[in-house]
Amino acid sequence: MHCVSRKYSVMMVSFCQGALLLSLAVAMAVYADMKVDCGPDFVTLMWTESRPQADTSLLRLGNCFPTSFSAGEAYFYVDLTDCNFRRLVTGDALVYSNDLTYVASADSYNLAFTHRVVCAYERPKDWYATIYDPVFKTYSLGDLQFNIGLMNDDFSGPAESTRFPLGSIIPIMASVVQETHQPLLLLLEECVAATIPELYPESTMYPIISNKGCLLESVSSRSKFEPRQKSSEIRLSLQTFTFAMGEEVFIHCKLLAWDPNGLDSTKKACHFVEGHGWELLDNLAQSHLCDCCESKCKSRRQRSVASEKHGMVQKAVIGPFTITDVNS
Repeated sequence: MHCVSRKYSVMMVSFCQGALLLSLAVAMAVYADMKVDCGPDFVTLMWTESRPQADTSLLRLGNCFPTSFSAGEAYFYVDLTDCNFRRLVTGDALVYSNDLTYVASADSYNLAFTHRVVCAYERPKDWYATIYDPVFKTYSLGDLQFNIGLMNDDFSGPAESTRFPLGSIIPIMASVVQETHQPLLLLLEECVAATIPELYPESTMYPIISNKGCLLESVSSRSKFEPRQKSSEIRLSLQTFTFAMGEEVFIHCKLLAWDPNGLDSTKKACHFVEGHGWELLDNLAQSHLCDCCESKCKSRRQRSVASEKHGMVQKAVIGPFTITDVNS
């Protein structure tokens, strides 16, 4: 990676509390200096503060505390994958951004502020974006990061097109990043297709996965879950359908990160295999958990999955993409 943006000093504050934006900006330019060094996969930031009453320990880069600090300086050395850095693809550049914030104490004369920190790099030709609208989407929930996207035929990278002929396969992959968690199993609890990016009660929807992980489309098409490469990732080969053909289509899913040892009739990935019936993706010997796919899948204990310590649910949307008529 070649670093495009390097060191600079603070000349303005992008946000401040209260109505003293102009005066605070002038004060920051006079009393503070920030130098940022964008490394290949890390960032160093040095904040120099000349006001003796300022507490540099109250500075935060994203959700990270200073690596070290003194009465007049705060120093950060962090990886681009840490501290809630945001990543964006713009043309031939990879742009990482974050916010340096000052959290003022209640008895402090110093106002809280936020300043944007940005590092831009040339995008390597073989780099695949993990945030690429409409092919890839990334969501954060607590300290988990969920990804879902349209893939190419062998799932080795993002889809090169968002147009899929009727009858072809749409490869979809979802994953969860779990740096601080015990191993998690990622499931697709529910997926529906719609022609709008936000669902409403009156929206027209086409069910793909329902009943707590049952791939309905597998009953009448070649749709199926692919064998897992890792527990934190799930791959779906979805055969295109006639719903909203020729229009923009969005797929809305509920992603569930769960304890790999806690599978039951409501925490599962099931698909229909001709000649065999419903099969459990993760353990054929437990395919009886899929028996309820023809009726109603219920848990013995009714409680919120999102509130349990060993499970997290995240809503996600991919699209738009278009299903085309091969005869047109």
